[in-house]
Amino acid sequence: MLVDSHAHLTSSRFDDDRDDVIRRAHDAGVRFIVNPATDLADSRRAVELADRHEGVYACVGIHPHEAAGATEESFREIEELSSHPKVVAIGEIGLDYHYNFAPPEVQQEVFRRQTALAARLGLPVVVHTRESLEPTIRIVQETIDGAGGWQRKGAVPRNRHPAPRGVFHCFSGDPAAARRVIAMGFAVSLPGILTFKNAGLAVQVASTISLEHFLLETDSPYMTPVPHRGERNEPGLLPLIAAKLAELQHVSVDDVARATSYAAFRLYGIGEEPPPEIVYRLGDALYVNLTIRCNADCVFCDRKGEAVIKGHNLHIDQEPSVQEVQQAIGDPAAFDEIVFCGYGEPTIRLPELKEIAAWVKERGGRTRLNTDGHGSLIHKRDIIPELVGLLDAVSISLNSADPVQYGELMRVDPAVCFPAMLGFAREAVKLLPRVVMTIVDIPEVDAARARRLIEEDIGAIFHTRTYF
Repeated sequence: MLVDSHAHLTSSRFDDDRDDVIRRAHDAGVRFIVNPATDLADSRRAVELADRHEGVYACVGIHPHEAAGATEESFREIEELSSHPKVVAIGEIGLDYHYNFAPPEVQQEVFRRQTALAARLGLPVVVHTRESLEPTIRIVQETIDGAGGWQRKGAVPRNRHPAPRGVFHCFSGDPAAARRVIAMGFAVSLPGILTFKNAGLAVQVASTISLEHFLLETDSPYMTPVPHRGERNEPGLLPLIAAKLAELQHVSVDDVARATSYAAFRLYGIGEEPPPEIVYRLGDALYVNLTIRCNADCVFCDRKGEAVIKGHNLHIDQEPSVQEVQQAIGDPAAFDEIVFCGYGEPTIRLPELKEIAAWVKERGGRTRLNTDGHGSLIHKRDIIPELVGLLDAVSISLNSADPVQYGELMRVDPAVCFPAMLGFAREAVKLLPRVVMTIVDIPEVDAARARRLIEEDIGAIFHTRTYF
């Protein structure tokens, strides 16, 4: 099921068939639609529409195009409307320096008033920005600095990223700008422009930013996706945008639907939190969540937060038995590979890992271990010989070729753990069919140095993992 996080259902262009549009969206697999408002009158209409339709939610606010008409009465009533149970955000608000229907200083004042209101009420914001990204980011940051703990009421805290504060809709910046707004606690969303031949920056963002930070949107009745350009857009066309995002992310449409629906749940509180899983599918691979225990505490890992990856909840309360994992896997040959990977270190449960891997291999499956490379250190013996014949591949987190930085990123003693990881990798290269070593793509890590260490010294395969 999909969530259209931004559709102007109250637009006059839907006056003749609004109920049919909503029905077609549901038939197309769109479970929820979030309707942002543009001014006070539209905010009232958005709330009324949400009241009439179970799967429709409202945002209330004053668009920058309408900023010149904002009054004290407008702000007072927007705040009153925001208490409605189906109002999930303040929006659509922001800055638009392309049309400048209101002077920039007026737009900024109206935007500040509304971000401050959202922070005070514990609501997220839906941000519009056109030719105004830098001042928009600056005002949002000012609100964050002034409000301290601004986040959606009831939001679950996360270890890796700030609590959710909103979404930059129809995002117009480059990947570096996207990382900036994500670091501030915002999601990004891209409408039908993603399918255009001249999508440019939108394609770059959709190709490089981790899927967990995206919402889906149509921006109906505007931004109609290919092949329907020139027609009125509507939420029922959202699957076309989901398919394009899946293509650019190299994942399945199911992965996009699940991850973006969870992002909408996290931001707006609509839908349901997924139950914990001991196996989870990404693309054509099946991952085994053996444990969330780990000997490291990486700064980029969300193990102590929500422990959710691409919409899969890995926050298990009890480690599964071998039999439970086998039952959950079913036929291992039905997947490209069975991967031992979760939000913990799989080699902590070495006996169970070996038994499950042997069972998978006996049934024609392929296996991979994702590890921090500390297994031999944990068990005080070289465990690589015990994995021969059980693993087709192993992926080891190098994270940094600099021992001090390695220790800082993983929050471990580098004097002990760094040489232990390197020794594990060298033994793996000798005895196992395929060894990959990875770093996280953060600017502080010297990727060239890491590549030299991995390829020239150790003889493994170099790979980078997305941080944002």
